Amino acid sequence: MFFPYLLVFLLSFVVDLIPFIGPPAWTAMVYCQIKYDLNVWIVLVIGVIGSTIGRYLLALYMPYISTRMLSRKKDEDLQFLGKKLGGKKWQVQVFVFVYTLIPVPTTPLFTALGMARISPMFVVLPFFIGKFISDALMVHAGKFAAENIEKIAEGLLSWKTILGSLVGLVLLSLFLFVDWQTLLEKKKFRLSFSIWK
Repeated sequence: MFFPYLLVFLLSFVVDLIPFIGPPAWTAMVYCQIKYDLNVWIVLVIGVIGSTIGRYLLALYMPYISTRMLSRKKDEDLQFLGKKLGGKKWQVQVFVFVYTLIPVPTTPLFTALGMARISPMFVVLPFFIGKFISDALMVHAGKFAAENIEKIAEGLLSWKTILGSLVGLVLLSLFLFVDWQTLLEKKKFRLSFSIWK
C-alpha cells in the first residue's frame, strides 16, 4: 500500500509545481483515494504536503523565469512591490490563508509571490492550513464525485470554474501590468503593458 500514497504525493507535488493553471491537486487526491481505496486523512496529509512543497518551489524558481522573460523595468517594479509587502508579513499571511480557502487557483498567487521575490517560507504555514481545510472538503466529496461523474464533467465548464479561472488571471494581470512603484510612492495608478523582454 506504499505506492498509492507515494503517487498521491508525487501527483500533488507536480501539479502545484507547474507555473500555469492546471488541474487542482485535490483532483489527484480524489482519484487516488477512490482508485486505491485509501485512508482519506492520510491522503489529505500526504497530498497537502506534496502540494505545499510544489508551491514553495514554484515561488522559489519564479524569479529566474521573470528575470529572463520580463523587462528590466518590470522586474525591478515587482522587486519593489516584494520589498513593500515583505514588511507586512502578517497581512500577506492572512491574505494567503483566505485566498487558499476560496475556490480559485493558487498558481497566480505563488507566481506573483515568486516574481516579487517574497520569501515563500513565511507563507508556507498559512497555505498549508488553508489548503488542508479546502482540500478536506473536496476530497471528502470524492465519493459523491465518483458516483456522479457525468454531472461533474458537465460542471467543469460551469460558470463557477470559469469565474474562478478568470479571477486568477485578473489577479496575475493586475500584478504584472500595474506600475507598483508609481502607485505606492506617488499614489498614481498607471498600467504598463511593455513588460516583456
